[in-house]
Amino acid sequence: MKIVRKLYDWMLHWAETPYGGIALFIIAFAESSFFPIPPDALLIALVLGAKTKAFKFAANCMAGSVIGALLGYSIGYFVWWTPDHSFTPLAYFFFNNVPSFTESTFYKIQQLYSDYDFWIIFTAGFTPIPYKVFTIASGAFDINLPMFILASIVSRGARFFLVAYLLWKFGEPIRNFIDKYFDWLAIGFTVLLIGGFVLIKFAI
Repeated sequence: MKIVRKLYDWMLHWAETPYGGIALFIIAFAESSFFPIPPDALLIALVLGAKTKAFKFAANCMAGSVIGALLGYSIGYFVWWTPDHSFTPLAYFFFNNVPSFTESTFYKIQQLYSDYDFWIIFTAGFTPIPYKVFTIASGAFDINLPMFILASIVSRGARFFLVAYLLWKFGEPIRNFIDKYFDWLAIGFTVLLIGGFVLIKFAI
């Protein structure tokens, strides 16, 4: 936990430098494939420091995250399996070092893809579910790439632009609310959204 806290503090310190926007892009990129801490905290700090650039920061964060998702997809597609379809040493490195990324989780995701397709990628991108687990699994299971890119753009864009909008609209008072409740609101929104489409499917 101390290492994670140090990483968190290191990430936030970029908001006080001229390189905050570049750091946001790089951290969003890395978080989609291996970095343990989401970029939201740095996005919040940057927007509060320059509200007129709120949506520019959100776009920057989304772009970094989607490009990073393609790196995660590439890891899964090109270097996850040996020729006899066993896990490579890199795969075991992720299983042993990335929190919540286990072999059992990996295979459960395969079933989720079969059941929900686009929506499981959207859910992972919009909610607190570790996105990197799904980007790598998408490549490993050879998920349709255009669909993966579209789901990543929609989900990551929705998440980061929503945070930027709330801060742009309400400023500092909304910060604690986002820190405390955003993840639960994101989960609730996703459940309602997917539930709506399921109801439509059965109604038709």
